[in-house]
Amino acid sequence: MAFPTKTIAFSILLVFTISLCDSIEEDPTPTSWPHQFHSVLFMNYSGSLQMIDLWYDWPKGRNFNIIRDQLGKLLHDLEWNNGTSFFYTLDSNKECRTVQLEVGILRPNWLEGANYLGQRHVDGFLCNVWEKADFLWYYEDVVTKRPVHWVFYTDSAKTVWRFCLSRSELEFVFDMKFARYAGREAHVMTFEVGAVLEDAKWQAPVYCFEKGDDGTDPSAQFAITSASRELLLDGVLRGSISDL
Repeated sequence: MAFPTKTIAFSILLVFTISLCDSIEEDPTPTSWPHQFHSVLFMNYSGSLQMIDLWYDWPKGRNFNIIRDQLGKLLHDLEWNNGTSFFYTLDSNKECRTVQLEVGILRPNWLEGANYLGQRHVDGFLCNVWEKADFLWYYEDVVTKRPVHWVFYTDSAKTVWRFCLSRSELEFVFDMKFARYAGREAHVMTFEVGAVLEDAKWQAPVYCFEKGDDGTDPSAQFAITSASRELLLDGVLRGSISDL
């Protein structure tokens, strides 16, 4: 028995519509960070290794990186939304420096507007990948939407010497060629949504506020108006990235 002409036409139209919808499917967007979480990160900075306890607390405007260098000291990087950051140790050396930045910690939706790069396998996970601010690649697990990995890229100038014959004379000419290198890689080991560090742990030690021998305020020693990329990498992700 032949199908009615209208039924066949409708079926063809339906198939065409489904195919068209698939072809214009929008790129995925990165998941906003939860307002509070704790994450343990393994960091590789060109062979220099670190373990970082990251505590993110957006409601109270604070971010804490507790950084352990391989076989080295434990550094505390405490960041507040008013732009103030404290870098200190809790050992007998009582080291502390204060930095004032123009902006505060990262917003939960700081990845908004990132450029989608497609899917990659990293650390055993299939991830969606985005590029943000031209030097950060962010990897998110396709299934769980949790962050898995991110890479900071740095631009390095490489001098290439070549010979050039000019006006019958041998001259040395150099070209400056720029390449991108992975400056620091973060591997997310744990990601605990809703975890909160007790308030007492967020207090910088008293010696961060003591006057120097010359009577100067330590908070004024490291006033910074525009953070360098190296400073951005001192912690994990700095809110001082002006584009975010």
